[in-house]
Amino acid sequence: MPAVPTPSVSHQVPIELGDRSYPISIGSGLLADPATWAAVPAASQALIVTNVTVAPLYAQQLRDALTRRHKTIHIVALPDGEEHKTWQTLNLIFDALLQNAADRKTVLYALGGGVVGDMTGFAAASYMRGVPFVQVPTTLLAQVDSSVGGKTAINHPLGKNMIGAFYQPQLVVCDLDTLTTLPARELSAGLAEVIKYGPIADMDLLAWLEANIEQLMARDTAALAHAVKRSCEIKAWVVGQDEREAGLRAILNFGHTFGHAIEAGMGYGQWLHGEAVGCGMVMALHLSKALGLVDTAFVERVTALVRKAGLPTVGPQLGADRYLELMQVDKKAEGGEIKFVVIDRPGHASVRPAPDAIVREVIERCCVPG
Repeated sequence: MPAVPTPSVSHQVPIELGDRSYPISIGSGLLADPATWAAVPAASQALIVTNVTVAPLYAQQLRDALTRRHKTIHIVALPDGEEHKTWQTLNLIFDALLQNAADRKTVLYALGGGVVGDMTGFAAASYMRGVPFVQVPTTLLAQVDSSVGGKTAINHPLGKNMIGAFYQPQLVVCDLDTLTTLPARELSAGLAEVIKYGPIADMDLLAWLEANIEQLMARDTAALAHAVKRSCEIKAWVVGQDEREAGLRAILNFGHTFGHAIEAGMGYGQWLHGEAVGCGMVMALHLSKALGLVDTAFVERVTALVRKAGLPTVGPQLGADRYLELMQVDKKAEGGEIKFVVIDRPGHASVRPAPDAIVREVIERCCVPG
């Protein structure tokens, strides 16, 4: 049996939301340490929700660490992949809860990437109208973005994350050791959500990423710790001001309007979420330039970083009409008007509409025939 890593909490980032506040713990060896879970509400029963890929790697380790907190711990392993982020898969969680007579104090643990986290959170928000849950993200994308801030959802064939709820976890635990088993493609996908924080909020972070992208790609623990910490700090600052995305929080969707259209248009699972966001950021940068907000040098600078992270920078040619149709169901759309996160100036973003003619030009410029 491999030795359990010595716990090391490098950082703690608070999410300040009044009585819904909670910490994000970032470090190595956290998963297997019973002390990590000391603040979780006491309950006789818990359910670890994971997927068939992550379960063999970490489910038993988490279960063993939770034996001091819960008398009975069940595990449900969902199918893996964005294409399974559906009502049918969500019902597997409800089936496990009901079959085991889970009550209102039962704690759900989301052990996996963004799909597992989103579905577990939605199940927790819905079961008995709300039970506690904990985010245990095992992918870089989930650690820096989807596990933080309380967004939960499933996909619909016509739109991504259109059915869900805002529901905050009790705790987020980012064990950096879980990133050692992450496939290279998934690591790159996570870097997309790290990169986005630079253009929208922190040009110092963008410069740091440019200087350290090789270390991140090589999974240097110190570099990953800094990237996760800074990303969580920025997201915590935004969420603390706008929990339910009434205004400011929408800037976190930089690249997502185009990206979600790519995911839906190609079929969920064909492009990873982070891949679509990386390409979507490039498209959003070209839109920002077309609107006269940033110059060519800035577009090329960020595009080069996206490319170095191993992400696509050219979108699939779905056709401008199809892109616009898919973007009509984006959550930022209002009254049939599509709104985009654009870069007003390096380090600052806003949400605004754009003329269809300009959007069409950007799509044609940034996409190639399939």
